[in-house]
Amino acid sequence: MDHHPEETAGASPTESVRAQLEVSGALWKLLWDFDPNGLLVLDDAMRILLVNPAMCAMLKTEPGALVGRPAVEVLGDISDFQRAYAEQREIVGQEVSYSRYDLHVRKVIFPVPNARVVAGIFVDLTREWKQEQELERLRTRTAEEVRSVVDKQMRVAQQIAGLLGETTAETKVSLLRLLEVLRPENE
Repeated sequence: MDHHPEETAGASPTESVRAQLEVSGALWKLLWDFDPNGLLVLDDAMRILLVNPAMCAMLKTEPGALVGRPAVEVLGDISDFQRAYAEQREIVGQEVSYSRYDLHVRKVIFPVPNARVVAGIFVDLTREWKQEQELERLRTRTAEEVRSVVDKQMRVAQQIAGLLGETTAETKVSLLRLLEVLRPENE
């Protein structure tokens, strides 16, 4: 909604402020409703006060099923919300998986000064997380297959070397170096 000065030229200062607040409130409502991130607000007793549609979609439920419930029933561990509220500080960038919702998120949790509430922004990373998990499975499977091939080749090479009287140490070192290159990073 555009605000045109000529429309409020005859309005009192109070009416002008009221009109601006209505426009601002409508804009915030739109942002709340259409933000792709999950937004969650808890009171000082850690009960759910507000949830946006994206958060409901992440938790596979409707707002009416969430509002008023203890957050621990919905999220499980809420110690990060409790800590943010108690210490009146932000907790930024924590990644968490909620297996019952098949959900992996990055959270930003912050207290709202003088409001006795704590809010959380949940950025859905589920698709990226699943892709990373699949890549990790592929790396592990590939490393296992290479190890199996190396083991078979070593047995054959040892048999041949035994017949030829040669050592297989150099071959083994080279093949193990190849295996190291293909091994997943976090093994």
